[in-house]
Amino acid sequence: MSEAVQEKSAPETADHAKLMDGVYRYQRHFYDLTRKYYLLGRDTLLKSLDVKPGERVLEVACGTARNLKRLNRFKPGLELYGLDASSVMLKSAAEKIKKIVPPKTVVLKEIYAEKLDYRETFGLSEPFDAIFISYGLSMIPPWKEAVDAALRNVKPGRAVYVVDFWDQAGWPRWFRKLLTQWLKMFHVQYRPELIEYFKQLEAEGKVKLTITSIKRRYAFVARLDLLPLKS
Repeated sequence: MSEAVQEKSAPETADHAKLMDGVYRYQRHFYDLTRKYYLLGRDTLLKSLDVKPGERVLEVACGTARNLKRLNRFKPGLELYGLDASSVMLKSAAEKIKKIVPPKTVVLKEIYAEKLDYRETFGLSEPFDAIFISYGLSMIPPWKEAVDAALRNVKPGRAVYVVDFWDQAGWPRWFRKLLTQWLKMFHVQYRPELIEYFKQLEAEGKVKLTITSIKRRYAFVARLDLLPLKS
């Protein structure tokens, strides 16, 4: 049977984790069933991960571990890790991990994305081979710090991958307005500044940025390849 190794960080006092636990206390039971209709591009991201068997992959804001389970199917043989701020979502994640075939140990950690440190968080001796964030940055208040933390915790020459909402430029205005209002009900904030920040990181010589549009800019998949620091 698959095993989820779940660890807890020191108690957090910020309100965001409590908010997420409140939002997902009951939603977690049907979260994956409903989200498949509007969290588009997740499998596109998973299939695009440039990783090989035996390498370590982390999902930031892993939620129910739906993505980790599918990644294990798409690219078997990886060492899988996940972190999330919501303890109730990690309960669903642990349950889902048990259903992975073939059996797989997945390490889960309750911690804020911006506090990630591969040594202290997971006890690893080296950074991850890939990190991905699926519709998480639109829900993380310190999203910029979360991006920076991910980049600090991936090996040079490897990549951080992000899928999230774009500007729906290829859709009617009424659709964009309706989607924005719908997302606010679930504490999701469309962040047009996300891609601008990625472009800033590229201009500073920190990453090589590749952006793929999903469904006429409904969403995007961004790949940020970490470049060596300039001397």
